[in-house]
Amino acid sequence: MRILVTGGAGFIGSALIRHLIQNTEHDVLNFDKLTYAGNLESLASIATNTRYEFVQADICDQAQVSAVLERFAPHAIMHLAAESHVDRSIDGPAEFIQTNIVGTYSLLEAVRGYWLKLPEAERAAFRFHHISTDEVYGDLHGVDDLFTETTPYAPSSPYSASKAASDHLVRAWHRTYGLPVVVTNCSNNYGPFHFPEKLIPLVILNALAGKPLPVYGNGLQVRDWLFVEDHARALLKVVTEGVVGETYNIGGHNEQKNIDVVRSICALLEELAPEHPAGVTNFADLITYVVDRPGHDLRYAIDAGKIERELGWTPEETFESGLRKTVQWYLDNLEWCRRVQDGSYQGQRLGFTHHKDLIA
Repeated sequence: MRILVTGGAGFIGSALIRHLIQNTEHDVLNFDKLTYAGNLESLASIATNTRYEFVQADICDQAQVSAVLERFAPHAIMHLAAESHVDRSIDGPAEFIQTNIVGTYSLLEAVRGYWLKLPEAERAAFRFHHISTDEVYGDLHGVDDLFTETTPYAPSSPYSASKAASDHLVRAWHRTYGLPVVVTNCSNNYGPFHFPEKLIPLVILNALAGKPLPVYGNGLQVRDWLFVEDHARALLKVVTEGVVGETYNIGGHNEQKNIDVVRSICALLEELAPEHPAGVTNFADLITYVVDRPGHDLRYAIDAGKIERELGWTPEETFESGLRKTVQWYLDNLEWCRRVQDGSYQGQRLGFTHHKDLIA
């Protein structure tokens, strides 16, 4: 197959592309605007592969999308391009509306024009795979409740509302125009190459630097954690075997309180990086509770039974095994982290030590 991946230089997109190039025979075109969260260094291991191509472009530019579609002639689109940081959406929602809603609309229209011109057999085999988040469901109040594919949408933040809107657009283009779509909603991802503004890498790098480890509110918010390489395997399953018009929830069966995630990282660092920064006796002493995020959802948890039953996917990593791999990767790749933190990966300086850059 020829697969066009939007947002392929992001965290999940780059994991997906590495998986496609390393473990399949598919050709991949990475279509990415390269905003601050896009990092081509995450794709260095496959960048010279003859089955991989990168195009720097914006999904909001319908003409540009159409030109790439005509030239590359994909059999499937895997749409991951999105603004995805909750705190940034609270501070500046306009970019989220533009990319996640207007961008998805522009992409759908360009893809619809391309798809309608395909021969009948190719049109039937074509797939538009929209990758979304469990945050569109809002939060869970009961301790045993789980998000299913039929859970009503109740987004809490500008980010999750914009993703919910994009999900609705994709389903409308299927219902109204017949575009063959599949939708996935995933839980919190973690793993190698995660951008250092996110909870797990932020805690690792702050701890190594002897900086505070910020925890929102009381730290009792619960998330279901999914190792990014497990997610990449699930996405490939869905785009190749998923039923048109269906939604599949992808979760890791790893519910953890935020404070427990932070403490687990500290414990791993005590084992794997026992030399402490100056003035630090135990990494856990750096834990600092900060004012909670506005509208902070208390609990997310996914029922991934459908994708397990129908497509045979299950996560290979437990939270303990995945977190150990993740912490070790950051310890082994501090130069990659430094280039992200100082902005040299894209020629501008960025910083991620303030608590507002924390997401969970």
